[in-house]
Amino acid sequence: MKRILVMIAFLLMGFSLGPLPAMAGELKINGSTTVLPVTQVVAEAFMKDNPGFNFSISGGGSGRGITALIDGTTDIAQTSRWIRDSEVKMAVENGIYPVPFVIAFDSIIPVVHPDNPVDELSLEELRKIYNGEITNWSEVGGPDRRITIISRDSDSGTYVVWGDKVLKGDRMTPRAQMLASNGAIVQAVQDNRHAIGYIGLGYLTDRLKSVKVDGVQPTSTTTASGEYPVSRSLWLITNNWPSGDVLRFINYIQHPDNAHLIEEGGYVPIW
Repeated sequence: MKRILVMIAFLLMGFSLGPLPAMAGELKINGSTTVLPVTQVVAEAFMKDNPGFNFSISGGGSGRGITALIDGTTDIAQTSRWIRDSEVKMAVENGIYPVPFVIAFDSIIPVVHPDNPVDELSLEELRKIYNGEITNWSEVGGPDRRITIISRDSDSGTYVVWGDKVLKGDRMTPRAQMLASNGAIVQAVQDNRHAIGYIGLGYLTDRLKSVKVDGVQPTSTTTASGEYPVSRSLWLITNNWPSGDVLRFINYIQHPDNAHLIEEGGYVPIW
């Protein structure tokens, strides 16, 4: 799969790899709060290289970004999950033809308060925590305290991938606190010694402790190799094959010379 995605990137690169002349323009990008740090970093660099160019970038979740693309209210949707068949159907019915471009790799990391002694959980233990079967930290080697479960809301691509790879079809426990962004989860977990949440790699800070999954630490290396079991691709989706300013930005964010910008945004470059 990764080989196919990189081939897509190569095809796009053939259009424009050289320096771009400065020009005025504006792009709207909407969607995933996971992808947000990357698009912000790359947009700032793009504007330095293209004085007079502007961006309007907002989060709100992958689902909202795709909806905005379908409605024609954004130029690019940023998403941390694959577009659903139902969304493709709605798009085509509205005259929109989604074309996805992978821009980075990411891991979804379970995080706890730094004072929590739990360093590792299995996928099965995570599944049981999030479906409500495990309710106390003592059941997984921690203190005798009730687990506060923090999750992203259903508009989030991170929520969808977590459901697929961790819950594996189980329903999320109704005890879970559903939050609208990675930043909100960071805040909630750092303020609660008994909480567990999950975030994208780019949001990990020293205010949180990452938890190994099945003995694998989430790092750039284990993310790129797929060894870490909850890894994924991050995407930008355009309406039809891009042209003009949209093409210029896609070329820019995928260009191997700009891989360091993906790293600055907290994620793993495709190159």
